[in-house]
Amino acid sequence: MPKMKSHSGGKKRVKRTGSGKLKLKRNSRNHLLQQKSKRQKNLNRTLVVESTEKKTIQSLLPYL
Repeated sequence: MPKMKSHSGGKKRVKRTGSGKLKLKRNSRNHLLQQKSKRQKNLNRTLVVESTEKKTIQSLLPYL
């Protein structure tokens, strides 16, 4: 059986932590921060993927 292809956009956005969890950075947090509210800028932290989305990401990135 041939190898499965990984989703090239997903490879750039999702990383695995040391404990094996999946993490990603939220969108809209890189530029034009001067006009965004403090609350929006505080949401800039990395996000640990919930278990409901983990199955979807595993299908996009089978070798992660």
